[in-house]
This record gives sequence, structure tokens and C-alpha cells, in this order.
Amino acid sequence: MNEASKTGQTDAGATTSAGLPGHLTPFIRGMALVARIGLRVTTRVRIEGDLDAIPRSGPLIIAANHLSNADGIMVGGWLTPALGRRIHWLGKREFTEFPIVGRMARAGSVHPVDRDTADIEAFRLAQRILDEGHVLVVFPEGTRSPTGALQLARDGLALLALRSDAVILPVGVSGTERYWPRGKLPRVGRGRISMRIGRPFRLSEILPPGTNRKQAKPLATTAIMARIAALLPERNRGAYADAAKAIDAG
Repeated sequence: MNEASKTGQTDAGATTSAGLPGHLTPFIRGMALVARIGLRVTTRVRIEGDLDAIPRSGPLIIAANHLSNADGIMVGGWLTPALGRRIHWLGKREFTEFPIVGRMARAGSVHPVDRDTADIEAFRLAQRILDEGHVLVVFPEGTRSPTGALQLARDGLALLALRSDAVILPVGVSGTERYWPRGKLPRVGRGRISMRIGRPFRLSEILPPGTNRKQAKPLATTAIMARIAALLPERNRGAYADAAKAIDAG
């Protein structure tokens, strides 16, 4: 076990020799309920997919496209009760340092990451979360799409999944960019937002046998993004539209 796995952070951010918490607290359950109610009363919400097929134990990566601030609310609101366990998130340290909102974020397992060391620190945190058998949310594009279409993803998620052999749950979110546009307040009553949950899979199940490490990362990234794209309307598939057609055909 590496040094990053020997110490942990509690909900309040303090270091401890124990592992990261995986149980649901009344606070987290309550926040998930508030998220569901908040979205239901301000817009039309559609959830699709087999929630019963989601693994209830072991390391799990929830991989979703990113359009809006509403994406995380939607994912946390519906997948938290479906999983029955805590979801871990990586967030900017500045966000977690706000007096009230920051404390709530840390209590909801948002782990602070410094911008200056974001790539290295975030990867170590993410690997530790999976090494301890928890659930991690990852937005492979790294930021919200400015166009609504999938952007080329970074290879960090693929590397995490290859090293951990964690189960990946692809999630496709659509309509949130119109409900909550970047830099604006949510548009109450505007349109419909949707979340489609795909079939869980492991990279070891889908990559060709004998794939070497150099080939594995780009192949794995495309495989993950294709499965996310296949859950999205055509207008949102972007850079992975062609790859998604192969999933549709299969």
C-alpha cells in the first residue's frame, strides 16, 4: 500500500489513520433527497436505466459527461440512494473553504484538490478512493462542455480504471446545459433534463487480449467515452459520435 493509502481525511478534512468513510450519513441522505426534490420542482426530470444492476460493493467509477452545475446534483441525488453507499467527489480547494458551503461539501465527501497540483493530487486521491473500495465520480472531459457536445476526454480515467480494474458505470446527462447555463441561474420550468444509466463494465472485459500498456490508455478512453456517448442524444455525442454507433450496433 502506498503512502497515500495509509492516511485519510474525515468529513471535516482532518487526517486520520483510518480509511475513508463509505457509509451514508443522515446528512448525505438528506442532501440527496433535497437534490431530487429541488430538481423535480424546478424542471421536468427523466431517469432511465437499470438502477438495480449497479454494484453495491467494491470500487466503482461513475463516469459521466459534463454540461452544467446541475450534473453533479442529478448524479448525487439519484445514485446515492440507488447505491446505498457514499459517493466521493474531487473538488477545487477554494470551493471547500467557503464557511458554510465548504463545510457541507466536505461532509458530503467532496475532497479538496489544489489547482496548482491538480493532476497529480487528484490522481492520487482518486486512486486511494478506489483502492479502499469506494465510489468515485469522474467527469472524463475535465470541465463542462461549452457546446453541449462531448469533448475529447483525458486519459486519467482510463489509467485509473486500468490500474484498479474498478467497475465503470457510464452515465449520460442531457438537457442540463439549457436548464442551468454556465454563468447563469437555473431556468425554473425550462425544458427537461435526463439521466441515462448504462450497463456497468470493466475494461478487462472489453479490451482485446494482449493489449500492451501504451495501446491500452487510448483504447480504454475511447471505450469508456463511446459508452457514455451511446447514452446521449445525437446532438450531444460530439467527438465520440462514430464510436457510439458501434455500441448502438452491438
